[in-house]
Amino acid sequence: MFRFHIPKTHLSFSTLYSRYKPLILLFFFSCCFFAGGLIARIFPASETTLTPASRTFVSSSHSFVLPTTENWGLSFQEEGKAPVGNASFDELKKYHAYYARNTDQKVIYLTFDCGYENGNTPSILAALKKHHVPATFFVVGNFLQDNPDLIKQMQKEGHTVGNHTYHHPDMSQIATQETFSKELSDVEDLFKKITGKSMTRFYRPPQGKYNTENLQMAKDMGYHTFFWSLAYVDWLTDAQPSKEEAFDKLLGRIHPGAIVLLHNTSKTNGEILDELLNKWESMGYQFSSLKDLLKTEE
Repeated sequence: MFRFHIPKTHLSFSTLYSRYKPLILLFFFSCCFFAGGLIARIFPASETTLTPASRTFVSSSHSFVLPTTENWGLSFQEEGKAPVGNASFDELKKYHAYYARNTDQKVIYLTFDCGYENGNTPSILAALKKHHVPATFFVVGNFLQDNPDLIKQMQKEGHTVGNHTYHHPDMSQIATQETFSKELSDVEDLFKKITGKSMTRFYRPPQGKYNTENLQMAKDMGYHTFFWSLAYVDWLTDAQPSKEEAFDKLLGRIHPGAIVLLHNTSKTNGEILDELLNKWESMGYQFSSLKDLLKTEE
């Protein structure tokens, strides 16, 4: 057996450290290097997948990669232009989906989401009729069940009734075509029972929640999906915006080709719509239907 002889010394620790510092550092870094290599072999790196929360947008004239799962939202808006959405016009169009018309023409596409009726829809319809403005009403199952006469009036006065699903669920969490289709087909069946006509296949995801698989499912069913480029917080019935607040948002953010989302449950909307349409008209805007939008896109 070998024995190591460590000679006695009267040198202090600091003196020894200073004398052998280069060797100590070399030994330390060598250990780190070999340990790192060993860990890398034991735990190999895996591929990184960008989730919606961590994805990176690469911008080139507002061209983005469509996220796998997302809540529809809008960000930067250049004055007089459509705001930047979660996905570009071209990416959405692959799925027959739209959030505005890409145009310089002063045209507005007016839409209403109808979750239930609380007395505002008749005044909304009256204002639309007065101004000869076509609109699309996206309805859910209980609105159809409870308001067949309003549905018939919408049809009679030239408006489009679109599909907002039967139960208003988070559609981004629906993974099967069967479940997805039932949410839409149940609305179609009830609409036909009320009107005797087939429903126009226009779809708006509840709360704007969607994923790319859903958009493809809707497309496979023959639907066009419509998001929006202008909306404001008008759905809180116990915290309705004032007339001034509504005009500030709806006049200040309007742009050519806008798809405007309003809620029929809003008392404010029912009260201001006539004046709002007057103001938009005085700004040089005209109104068209989503059906006409599709004619310009296809």
